[in-house]
Amino acid sequence: MFRYYLKLGLKSLRRGPVLTALIVMILAVGIGASMTSLTMLLVMAGDPIPQKSDRLFVPQIDIGPMDSSYRPNEEPERQMTWIDVDNLLRDAKGLRQTALYGVSPAIDTGRDDLPPFREQGMATTRDVFPMFDMPFVAGGPWSAEDDTRGADVAVIGRELAERVFGTTEVVGRRLRIDDRDYAITGVLGEWNPTPRFYRINGSGVDSDVHLLWLPIRNATGREWRNNGWVNCNGDVDPGYAGFLKSDCTWLQYWVELDSADGRAAYEDYLAAYVAEQKKLGRLPRPENNRLRDVGEWLEFSGAVSNDTRMATWISFGFLLVCLVNVVTLMLAKFTARAGEIGVRRALGATRAEIFRQSLVEAGVLGAAGAVLGLGLALYGLSLVNGRLTGAEDFYAMHPSLMAGTLVLGLLAALMAGLLPTWQACQVRPAIQLKSQ
Repeated sequence: MFRYYLKLGLKSLRRGPVLTALIVMILAVGIGASMTSLTMLLVMAGDPIPQKSDRLFVPQIDIGPMDSSYRPNEEPERQMTWIDVDNLLRDAKGLRQTALYGVSPAIDTGRDDLPPFREQGMATTRDVFPMFDMPFVAGGPWSAEDDTRGADVAVIGRELAERVFGTTEVVGRRLRIDDRDYAITGVLGEWNPTPRFYRINGSGVDSDVHLLWLPIRNATGREWRNNGWVNCNGDVDPGYAGFLKSDCTWLQYWVELDSADGRAAYEDYLAAYVAEQKKLGRLPRPENNRLRDVGEWLEFSGAVSNDTRMATWISFGFLLVCLVNVVTLMLAKFTARAGEIGVRRALGATRAEIFRQSLVEAGVLGAAGAVLGLGLALYGLSLVNGRLTGAEDFYAMHPSLMAGTLVLGLLAALMAGLLPTWQACQVRPAIQLKSQ
């Protein structure tokens, strides 16, 4: 019987084509708008490293001056000074720890068909690769000794390796970076955390994927400035050495603990470190440390803006308005068929059978609207992605969300069809037959 009702539903699409097309289009637009916004919200609010997000932490230390700008318990700086990063790296109180800052050196391929270009990269430590579960397709991180002495070594992404060398088999080969040759120790595979949790400050949650990774002591040895946010408190001595000794914050710092239970112990370590620095005449403000895991860090950094949340609510409100219009149009569509329904009732069809038939027809309209709505949602996401330089696939709809879009369209149409379907069941065959 369902196949028969489905056949009738498909025939109804060809009956009153203008009204049918209008119902499908309104439903599709509502679904497309709501699912586009929902996809963007889920991408921004997702856990970029779920396997260890409760063990990765960002420490924050209040290094501000004790002057008129001081406010008790206000949030400390999001980034750290080189003095603090250098000390924390040497203490190594976590399972792993790393510091990062952005660089954009020039790469000279020596090829006539590929002129020198600047590449967005990260100056960091070797711990960053196992810490963030970054996959290698060839080679691996540089050595701990390379970290200490700031050697001329680099890890590059697959895309950069293929662009410059035409292959990923490049371990041991040299890449010329700012007039110096760097030995390649490894090639990274696909690694595109969403959002870019490891360096939101200065690079954005939807910025380019970093394809060049260098030892941080090599970058500071070459006096490369941060390609990102820098905030300085007080006077800074001239020159790069003065910059490193200053209270300028410009580095992102991460620590990985053995387990989430180690959080309290690391907070105690931070308190002891601040007390030690106070004895040296630094950190004049009262102790005001923070230790945030990945989820807390993304929330604090505003990875999901209020505008994104508001847009999602508005889009679902728009879907509700669309459903109200669909209900009205379906009422008109089923009312126009009152005579046909009366004849069916007169021939013995029960109200339950009329209800099931009408509901199946509403489902057919919903399925058509869902498929078209999915297409509109994908098109909307492509338009948004097109505005993100270097991140054209940032807002990607997961297959489960695609299936959810189709289910949403079907359910929405069925809900919208309940009133028209119930109205169709109330047709009295005697009255309809007399009026014909």
